Amino acid sequence: MAASRIPGQRWHTPYLFAIPALILFGVFFAWPAVTAIQLSFLEYDVVSPPVFVGVDNFVRLVGDGRFWTALLNSVLFLAGMFPLLVVVPLLLAVLVNQKLPGIRTFRMIYYLPVVTSMVAVGVAWEYVFHQQGVLNWMLTGAGLLDEPIQYLLDPFWALPAVILIEGWKSMGFYMMIYLAGLQTIPANLYEAAKVDGAMAFHRLRHITVPLMVPYIAVAVTVEMLDAMQAFTSIYVMTRGGPQDATLTLGYYIWSAAFEHYEMGYASAMGIVLWVLMIVMAVLNHRITRGRTVVA
Repeated sequence: MAASRIPGQRWHTPYLFAIPALILFGVFFAWPAVTAIQLSFLEYDVVSPPVFVGVDNFVRLVGDGRFWTALLNSVLFLAGMFPLLVVVPLLLAVLVNQKLPGIRTFRMIYYLPVVTSMVAVGVAWEYVFHQQGVLNWMLTGAGLLDEPIQYLLDPFWALPAVILIEGWKSMGFYMMIYLAGLQTIPANLYEAAKVDGAMAFHRLRHITVPLMVPYIAVAVTVEMLDAMQAFTSIYVMTRGGPQDATLTLGYYIWSAAFEHYEMGYASAMGIVLWVLMIVMAVLNHRITRGRTVVA
């Protein structure tokens, strides 16, 4: 049965309301995407006229060692961010969902880093990780370090340090996603579990986690997209160094485009990154789809 129309409404009225959104979509997504695809088949340095090179930019990727280093670092970044942005925020959300004194203030304070500029966060954490910074002072004072470490200049510690900063800044956002999901779970499920003698861990495992799968899927998808595109923190603190230890795809694409003016090559890397993110999002959707039954 066809949906009834409001008297006096013209058939094109709903489409008129969609026009502003369609314009924004076209200007900020469709047009840049099409342009990037076109540029990926060109050699273009902004100054000279573009030259069609076919798939040469994609062939170049295969033999580019820095590209594979950036891809590996992006995967490591993704793996390192997973516990910080998927697991820990869920536990925090369970905590702040309790009716405890001052819990609203804690939520507000924990969310503050999310709305703080990444540039400001990066500059502040540079002092924490400095050779004469707070972290080294605490660790050497406790006898855990013999001598200070310059974390952001050490090829081994630089990437974990940046991952920690990104995770700390974004943790509150993911906590709020989980908090919204927790408040949809019926309280009587927990009450029944308590009556049956289920401890807090068992209630978390058999009630909370299964019913939170849709929200976990959202968190994982957003985390993957953020991790694979990591740029600002690396630009502010390490510029991809030392020795390409923090070179990610997001930063390498920016560097190729705006430092070396290789717009075609940067666009080719952007297309590869785009495809990787789509594949990961689809796989995550297929893995988590339908898994919402209480164990």
